[in-house]
Amino acid sequence: MPIDPVVLFFLLGLIARLSRSDLRLPEALYETLSVYLLLAIGLKGGAELARQSLGSVLPVAFAGVALSATLPLLAYPVLRRVGRLAQVDAASIAAHYGSVSVVTFAVAQSLLAREGVAVEAQMPVLVALMEAPGIIVGILLARRGDLAGVGWGRLAHETLFGKAVYLLLGGLLIGWLVGPEGMAPMKPLFGDLFRGVLCLFLLEMGLVAGSRLPELRRAGPFLVVFGVVAPMVFAAIGLACGRALGLSVGGCAILATLCASASYIAAPTAMRIAVPKANPALSIGTALGVTFPFNLTLGIPAYLWAARQIA
Repeated sequence: MPIDPVVLFFLLGLIARLSRSDLRLPEALYETLSVYLLLAIGLKGGAELARQSLGSVLPVAFAGVALSATLPLLAYPVLRRVGRLAQVDAASIAAHYGSVSVVTFAVAQSLLAREGVAVEAQMPVLVALMEAPGIIVGILLARRGDLAGVGWGRLAHETLFGKAVYLLLGGLLIGWLVGPEGMAPMKPLFGDLFRGVLCLFLLEMGLVAGSRLPELRRAGPFLVVFGVVAPMVFAAIGLACGRALGLSVGGCAILATLCASASYIAAPTAMRIAVPKANPALSIGTALGVTFPFNLTLGIPAYLWAARQIA
């Protein structure tokens, strides 16, 4: 399987940061690229969703929410008992791994398109639905017996109206309302340019990931191992669930990728509000410094291969 260009762009940024290059992308460009990607994913998913019946969407949606809520419950005891992390830190990391990474989804979607592997139209819906449940479970784990101090209203606002979820849901709604015919004139912008924009965004992600690697020294080797093993275990759970739902090879690979991914946008924001005592260097360092590079370089191709084997 040829190496995907988006992975090479990520490695280019990673090596630049590790070699202390002066390469930088303007902050305004990073924000623009992230807005574009979120809207493009939502619009494409919404247009395809307009072709589907509600009955075909609901089982996958319920499964995605259940997976997002369950994965932190599996990660938390490992982080507490094996890693011997504090309760708030273990819960925070578990929340990051219960939530999902939009960029990891975009890379998987790009790889499947390049390989000619079809994906069910409802999969982009999962990206939005799987953002919040894992975060909520992580907060409950961190604040057991002391939920009075959680500002649930502010937390709900930050989660539902944060950039990632808001643009995804907004794009899905617009794409669903206008349908494939309405999306046709926008294809040159939100379709043809998608992979090129994704490459630029992954260049910036490589720079960011490289800057997070030193933070893992505080936690020792355990979190490095966890950041590699947890995605593989969670991907296997996603594959089994996708197979039980009767998803295609592409659908199983996407669900496995979402289960294997870890949030580094929505989860850090929510945990900073609800669990301020947690150390963000541990959670973001593991999610962005270990799991994100692993998924991009080795994980996603492995999940696709496994999905083909079980099909």
